[in-house]
Amino acid sequence: MREVSRTAALQRCLGILAVALAAPRAAAAQAASAAPEPFVRVEAAIAAAMSADNIPGLSVAVVLDGKLQWSRGYGFADLENFVPFRPDTVWRLASVSKPLTAVAAMQLAEKGRLDLEAPIEKSCPAFPKKAQPITTRQLLGHLSGIRHYAKGENFNSTRHYESIAQALEAFAEDPLLQEPGTKNTYSTYGYVVLGCVVEGASGERFAEYLRKNVTGPAGMDRTRTDDLYDIVPNRARGYARLPDGKLRNADLADTSNKIPGGGLVSTAEDLGRFAIALFDGKILKPETFAAMQVPMKTSDGRDSFYFGWSIDEYRSDKLLTHSGSQQGTRTYFLMVPRRRFAIAILTNTEDAGLKELSRKALEILLP
Repeated sequence: MREVSRTAALQRCLGILAVALAAPRAAAAQAASAAPEPFVRVEAAIAAAMSADNIPGLSVAVVLDGKLQWSRGYGFADLENFVPFRPDTVWRLASVSKPLTAVAAMQLAEKGRLDLEAPIEKSCPAFPKKAQPITTRQLLGHLSGIRHYAKGENFNSTRHYESIAQALEAFAEDPLLQEPGTKNTYSTYGYVVLGCVVEGASGERFAEYLRKNVTGPAGMDRTRTDDLYDIVPNRARGYARLPDGKLRNADLADTSNKIPGGGLVSTAEDLGRFAIALFDGKILKPETFAAMQVPMKTSDGRDSFYFGWSIDEYRSDKLLTHSGSQQGTRTYFLMVPRRRFAIAILTNTEDAGLKELSRKALEILLP
């Protein structure tokens, strides 16, 4: 009898989970029927993406004409407890943290407190001097030669770091991949060093400077560091997909080793507010924001299309994008500054095709 009861209980749980997994598609379809045009088509694209990639939860925010015009949540932030994913659900930004760090550094440059062309040891003495000097501008553009993760090491870190200076220990003594300025090499570690530079130039801990000067003025009240030990209201849980497509809880990870490069949590709506603050000149001067839309140059004159975000074009307009991916999350952030347009999408599953979904929404909303 006991074994039969266990089996029956398991079957009931599996049935509930099947309903939970189907709910995102049903919720998207129901919401689409009430959504104004052209968002009906956007919601249809979201429903299709959630179904194709088995995404348990997703939030989206859209900025049109410089205003937060539309935001929605779909599916579940916590499958085990059936907590719905809302527009204000807080979840990991992963590498979409980097644009916020870049803005913090450029603010300090505006104020004359940070020389983008000076060697970084002036502001970040915790990072050892290398054979060739590295500048803050090179950190901003992934031109520093500082390496990224090696064979997954520290990507799955469960160690808790108490400071950015302590987090540097994992890679600070390693040789550079190439001479600074010669090649674009994407590096989350380079942005950890950039966070150290922000601390040295501002005289404040990175998180505190960011709160006072970037997220606070932008009205991003739910954006903060991804601290595993803090109680964070409305924080989601993360999931990964098995080879057969089924979901499991994501691997454990403590992102305190990379806060400036991938250790923030936020909401889709807060990212929309970040875009609006940039469009309105609240957190950067318009000329500074414009400069961050121009590709950097390598030392031999080649374009390097990154300045806190990837730089591209959409129908002759500048297109600024950044994606993020880590344990239990996939994020995408897109801006068309001249059109005062932005999309932010957060999900709590790995490997979701958010770039494709964002581009579909862009085509629909800016035809």
